[in-house]
Amino acid sequence: MHDDTYAPAVPFYDLWHADGHVPVVRELLPPLLAGVRRSVVEIGAGTGLITELLVRVTPAEIHAVEPSLGMRSVLVSRLATDPEALRRVTVLPCGALDVELDEPAEAVVMISVLQSFAAAERAALWRVLGGQLEPGGRLVFNWRDRAPAVPGELRVMGSYQVGRHAYEVAGQVLEAEGERVTSRFRYRIRRRGEVIGQDELVTTAHWPAGDVLVAELKEAGFEPGQAPDGMQVWRMPK
Repeated sequence: MHDDTYAPAVPFYDLWHADGHVPVVRELLPPLLAGVRRSVVEIGAGTGLITELLVRVTPAEIHAVEPSLGMRSVLVSRLATDPEALRRVTVLPCGALDVELDEPAEAVVMISVLQSFAAAERAALWRVLGGQLEPGGRLVFNWRDRAPAVPGELRVMGSYQVGRHAYEVAGQVLEAEGERVTSRFRYRIRRRGEVIGQDELVTTAHWPAGDVLVAELKEAGFEPGQAPDGMQVWRMPK
């Protein structure tokens, strides 16, 4: 099972995200997993930037969920360079709504993934994730309220040197209505300023307000926990 929707972004993924949210998550996430020792589910593992962090900061078995074949390929290649990761990480080639574990997990980690789910899908997401957690298990994800998106012109968001080539990511908001935001991303490779490769991707993200998320999670039976700004922790009742 695979989903190649994000294939154009794969060669740029580590460059862009290691320069974006990943350093902050590497700092804020480890204390939120204190005491987790047996099992973690990572939803949307991508290329494994957070997976390798989970291997370092917890002794648990990790179930890395990733539906994209391209992302999964990079993830498994990353695991292959680390015998400990290769032993403890199981890669699940499915989406979040199809996760089924043999036994309940202590924690679910979901980094920069929630926006992929429309309001109509989130009720199912909370139900599935809650069903995979043991009593007292924790759901950890990154989230903060955002200013309303405004359609605008395409602008370069990052450019990264790889040998003699520059890998450039540009983006623009095309449409914004309520929590739904449709954006266009352009991925270019330049040699001496000349474009030698280009792909584009149009995606739709969903950015609910914080109070909407709180209501949804409480309705699904989760209880709020303490977390630093930018992160959320919710627990299943014991």
